[in-house]
Amino acid sequence: MMHIDIAWKSLNKYGEELCGDKVEIVHAPDSDILVLSDGLGSGVKANILASLTSKIIITMLREGLSVDDAVDTIAHTLPICKVRQIAYSTFSILQLFHDGRAYLVEFDNPACIFIRNGKLMEIPYELREIAGKSVRESKFDICLGDMFAMVSDGVVFAGVGAILNLGWQWENVAQFFLECAQKNLSVHRVVAQVSQVVDNFYMGKPGDDSTFLVAQAVNRKNIHFFSGPPVDPNQDETLVRDFMRGSCRKVVCGGTSANIVARVLGRKIRTNLNFNDPSIPPTGEIQGIDLVTEGVLTINRTLEILRMFCEQNGEINLKDLDADNGAASLARMLIEDCTDLTMYVGKAINPAHQNPNLPMDLSIKMRLLSELADLMRRMGRRVEVRYY
Repeated sequence: MMHIDIAWKSLNKYGEELCGDKVEIVHAPDSDILVLSDGLGSGVKANILASLTSKIIITMLREGLSVDDAVDTIAHTLPICKVRQIAYSTFSILQLFHDGRAYLVEFDNPACIFIRNGKLMEIPYELREIAGKSVRESKFDICLGDMFAMVSDGVVFAGVGAILNLGWQWENVAQFFLECAQKNLSVHRVVAQVSQVVDNFYMGKPGDDSTFLVAQAVNRKNIHFFSGPPVDPNQDETLVRDFMRGSCRKVVCGGTSANIVARVLGRKIRTNLNFNDPSIPPTGEIQGIDLVTEGVLTINRTLEILRMFCEQNGEINLKDLDADNGAASLARMLIEDCTDLTMYVGKAINPAHQNPNLPMDLSIKMRLLSELADLMRRMGRRVEVRYY
């Protein structure tokens, strides 16, 4: 069963506190539903209209109602602008089923960009009239690796009348996403890059709300994470055997945990002496383990990155994520290379963490690990925690 990686970001029109675009995402048991709506104008009014549109759509679809019902409700809820004779809010709906089906409905938004095997693909569609609105409806199959990008018109018209006479234009936007896909960038890096380009075209002062929503079908990627010695030392071998099972990526956090793995596997630990951030302890190396780090300090810094990631709706700070330290490496793996996390947590108390002269952060390792599991679930990852 495939997993859908999703990332998005909005740039507010210059001088506006609220964005006139709105994104809603629901992770249903059988699919992921993505909605991008664009309210007429900008500021508070546009924000309210876009929010109403996206919330109505996502709520009704989540409850099992049809797109026709949702659009009909919108048509009778949001009136037509008397001056411009256009709808108060446009929208795009993309539902990606985990069994390989896709359903796309678009009303007056720029067309969805579809990339497969490094090539731009046309999405076949039918024009339908729903509650007096002409919408484009598409039903098609998707494959692993397929990437989709939905944008508001602020992206297509970026730079119009200034750097670019006619704006960035859809064909150029699509080509940019294609080049990102060909570089095998994660959806989060794609969004970070397109955000920078759009902001540059607007010279740091966006003339319109600009939103980019990117989704990609990927294989499920499991990470085994081990931290903390078991209460009973006789369980060391059992824990390591469970932890090493399978061909997934493996992470060990904590000196004691690393020593247990090295001893049970009969392998050596090598400490990396070259590290740039004195506040983050150096990483280590054990044959067969993808990442070996110190425990509490590294986990605490990783959580800071993940908290920011969640608070900013999946937007990444590339400077933090690409830093040369164990916390950044762990955060990068968890954000970009993990759909399923299995945590092997030893519950033995480390005497070093109970020293009253040490910072308070060093006495709450179990709480940090619990928060790590919670944050990963908020990010849409499957998490299993096994205690020893």
